[in-house]
Amino acid sequence: MIAVLAGGVGAARFLRGVVRLPKASDVTVIVNTGDDTVMHGLHISPDIDTVTYTLAEAIDPQRGWGLADESWNAMANLGRYASVIPDGSSAGQTWFNLGDRDLATHLYRTARLAEGATLADVTDEIARAWDLPVRIIPMTNDRVRTMVTRADGATPREIPFQEYFVKLRHDVPVESIRFDGADAAMPLGLDALEPADAILIAPSNPLVSIAPLRSLAGVDDLLRRRRDHVVAVSPIVAGSALKGPADRLMRELGHEPSVVGVARLYAPIASALVIDEQDAALATAVESEGIRCIVTNTIMSTPEITTALARTCIEAVS
Repeated sequence: MIAVLAGGVGAARFLRGVVRLPKASDVTVIVNTGDDTVMHGLHISPDIDTVTYTLAEAIDPQRGWGLADESWNAMANLGRYASVIPDGSSAGQTWFNLGDRDLATHLYRTARLAEGATLADVTDEIARAWDLPVRIIPMTNDRVRTMVTRADGATPREIPFQEYFVKLRHDVPVESIRFDGADAAMPLGLDALEPADAILIAPSNPLVSIAPLRSLAGVDDLLRRRRDHVVAVSPIVAGSALKGPADRLMRELGHEPSVVGVARLYAPIASALVIDEQDAALATAVESEGIRCIVTNTIMSTPEITTALARTCIEAVS
């Protein structure tokens, strides 16, 4: 069995390669839910939806999120009410854009949660509706929220992750990150990590996509115990993130924004780190952090490269 710890876009693309491998019929994906939010009364799970839509071959290929061939009539019509929204009201917000077709997923999830279903129940139902070839598990059924403290003096200083990432376009300096609710949350997926032949940490942001999973009780302890079976893929290539603010967040939070910095974060829980050919000169520095370094092409520009990357990861811990 293969278990994958996943965030959003990068992980979803990586999973496209994993499902093409011979063991793809026995893959479990544990997905970050620290990014989850409520908009217009709807429970939205961005990373779960990105993984779902990508594996269903329904993702918008240009944006990397949302559905292909989407329309935006609901959001456009919300704009009509912009001039009448009272101060302090969250009604009619359009900064978090939801497509018309995408709304169906959020409507279904919200209704099922209101009926008493768990997030894991609903995630499984949605995956089955999209006929996915993998088992998708949210990292917890409990409420955990990634909170970002701004370092620019603005108020409020601490804001939910989606406000930082989407509303502010991750264009403000960050002082700290915390995972509200993680101390009390019950992790899911430990039953998949324990017997897995290979545990893959997808090329997701290590600080806001993978760290929320690691913040849950027992997760890091299990990964340390199974370290010989854990391999991570660096989301940093040549000092930059391929998508999103991972490089800037690492720098602002005191980590080296390079594959060496990624190695320091993952060395306690992973026996190997896969880095891109552009960082080959840093392989020795990576291994000086106590983690084996594997150099290959990690730029998932074709299905063949993506599948080869997934195969390399699994072979690294076979």
